[in-house]
Formats: sequence, structure tokens, C-alpha cells
Amino acid sequence: MPPPSCDHRRVGFLLRVLVNTVAIYFAATIVPGLAIGGLLPALGAGLVLGLINAVVRPILIVLTLPVTLLTLGLFIFVLNGLCLWLTSWLVRGFVVSGFWPAVFGALIVSLVSWLLTTFVSDRGHVQVITRSRGSGGHWHRDC
Repeated sequence: MPPPSCDHRRVGFLLRVLVNTVAIYFAATIVPGLAIGGLLPALGAGLVLGLINAVVRPILIVLTLPVTLLTLGLFIFVLNGLCLWLTSWLVRGFVVSGFWPAVFGALIVSLVSWLLTTFVSDRGHVQVITRSRGSGGHWHRDC
């Protein structure tokens, strides 16, 4: 079990899931072609989207780097839509009914997620960096 001062990793992950949940729910209310069947599917979609963004998306970005460079980065929108579609494929109660709803939904999810994380830290707290006398004057963190 990690020390209590390192619990921010779990809190940060839970905050990321909650932010994704709110963003997906908001996108489903705005974008035609996105539908969410309630709070539980929204939470599931937030969790699955967080995992897909952490594991699958970096691999896709590396594999499609030449196309992304040729399109001056616009292909990232397609990748985000693909990740949102994959989330809907894995989560019962969350429906993405086409390419354009996936792309526009991913755009809304990204914007809402960005706005929410400007107010709430990914780590779930304010990080304090201290300098102690025994460290030779160097700055350090507890975790």
C-alpha cells in the first residue's frame, strides 16, 4: 500500500473519470447522434474513455504520425472520434451513431474536459514543493 501522501494518484484518476463522465454526458446532450442511457453508462464511458486515452490513443498517435503531419494535426480529431466510438462499442448504454457525431462529440468532450481540468487539478490537490535544510538546498516532493 502506498504511503498516504501518494494517494493523489488514485484521486487524480478518479477526478479524470468524473471529468470524462461530465464531458461525455454534456456532449450527448448537445451532439445529435450521441446518446447516453443514464448516469451508470456515463460513468462507465468516462472510465473506459480514460483507459483508452491512456493506453490505446498513444499507440494510435505513433502509428498515424505521418498522416497527422500531412494533415497538419487535423487527423488528431479523427483519432479522438475513433477513441470515442471505441468507447461506445465497449460500453452498453452509450451510443455513437456515425463518423461525424464521433468527431464532433470528441471535440466537445475535449473542450469540456479541458475547461473542467483548468479548475480541478488532474492530481486532485494543490501540490506543495518544499526545500529542506538536509537536502543540500535542493527542491523535492514527497512522492
